Amino acid sequence: MGFWIIAAALAVGTGLLLALAALRGRAGAEPPASYDLRVYRDQLREIERDAKRGVIAGDEAERLRAEVSRRILAADTQLRSGGATAGQPRLAGRAGALVVMALIAGGGLALYAAVGAPGYGDMPLGARIAASEAARAERLGQEAAEARYGPGETAPPEDSSAEHLQLVQRLREVVAARPEDQQGLRFLVRSEAALGRMEAARRAQQQLIAVRGDEAGASDHAMLAELMIEAAGGYVSADAHAALRTALEIDPRAPTARFYLGLWHLQTGRPDLAFPVWRDLLEQSRPGAPWAAAIRAEIGEVAKRAGVRYTPPAPQGRGPSAADIDAAAGMDPEARAGMIRGMVAGLSERLATDGGPPEDWARLINAYGVLGETAQARRIWTEARETFGGDARALGILRTAAEAAGVAE
Repeated sequence: MGFWIIAAALAVGTGLLLALAALRGRAGAEPPASYDLRVYRDQLREIERDAKRGVIAGDEAERLRAEVSRRILAADTQLRSGGATAGQPRLAGRAGALVVMALIAGGGLALYAAVGAPGYGDMPLGARIAASEAARAERLGQEAAEARYGPGETAPPEDSSAEHLQLVQRLREVVAARPEDQQGLRFLVRSEAALGRMEAARRAQQQLIAVRGDEAGASDHAMLAELMIEAAGGYVSADAHAALRTALEIDPRAPTARFYLGLWHLQTGRPDLAFPVWRDLLEQSRPGAPWAAAIRAEIGEVAKRAGVRYTPPAPQGRGPSAADIDAAAGMDPEARAGMIRGMVAGLSERLATDGGPPEDWARLINAYGVLGETAQARRIWTEARETFGGDARALGILRTAAEAAGVAE
């Protein structure tokens, strides 16, 4: 309510000032014609003095007297007919004042309706923080979040062979028989996630952390949080937040945990806390980091909501190169997959929106091949052929990548 009182007072005050100016029709304490008369009379006296001193000739003096006298008569006529208003039409002045008032009031309301938020109540900082704390206190647990937002049971990927599914089933049986087998649990986490069974992958990761106990590291807890979030359709549950906090207590610089912590702050109404977390992570990360593309796409809006002006650093590189993928080959399988997926996500998004040269499309096909996602590699190969259908050189580059990924026809 305070906003409307202040806005109305400012609008009325501004409108009254402009309306008074329109009604008055003059800026001084006397009509303009009265001022003109004094000037013209002074000019007549100056002409007389100059004529007596011989500065101007008699004929020229007479011509000047006639011209100034004509102006005196016109000003006197205007003064007599217009009075204090100097000829300003009262009806037009009043109409102008009403138009000014209507424009200020109606225009202000129309502008606010277009760019403002009608009906949105006052939300001071204290109230926003209180609302955020309430939202955090009411945050769903993991199982409730999965039930409400999760995708549920999903069919295996189209390229999953019967033999592969049988192997995964056998792995489940082995882990059930040997629940303390850490290596088996790691394989099961990756296998379930690859099949899109995020809830099962989350449960296997929880079991692995329980088996490892105090030996579980920041990456273990960060992976658990990530699996929880994916299983809940992107919703950061209270349990996922607890896993993130545990990861950051072990390693305050754990990047995956920092990324999802920023997402937690956004989902609980604190963009002012999310912005510095994401800004620091983006500026400290290599260009191809898995989280870089997602942060870069959102941080401008996050900064605006936090009341901060921010321009993210320009992205470097054009996606995963052959050297990137070769370097990833020697990494731990989980880290390797995470690294490549992050680079692939950024490159795929850029090609989908802005396009790119055939070399970038080839890198994307090759990256999907390395990840074992042949269906995606085949889809990109098909799309790339349609894009570069008339370019023999481009098709040669693309076919080489498709053959390496095992999707060339």
